[in-house]
Amino acid sequence: MESRGMKKWRPFATMSEQYIGLQEIINKQVEIAQPVLIEEQMEQINFTLIEALHTNKQVYLTYYKKGQCITETGFIQFVDSLGNLFIFIDDVFELKNKMRLNELIDVRVA
Repeated sequence: MESRGMKKWRPFATMSEQYIGLQEIINKQVEIAQPVLIEEQMEQINFTLIEALHTNKQVYLTYYKKGQCITETGFIQFVDSLGNLFIFIDDVFELKNKMRLNELIDVRVA
């Protein structure tokens, strides 16, 4: 007796692939477009960064990364307005983060 087309039934074989695909869809739904700031908002952010740098005050930084708005707290260590970058030391890991000014959405003194 020939076993034509006999396949082992594997109910969970593609589960991980389906899950990965589903996770990508969920992540895409969470993604948002980067908010566009007007000139005044950008100037205000720049002013607040420089103020926080000189007074060594803690700030709440909100920035855009990979489709999401992320808020962190920490201290500004360096600002280069012309070079479009600044260095931020986060509170949690006390790591230096070099970031671009155009990734910022909001900065508030804590």
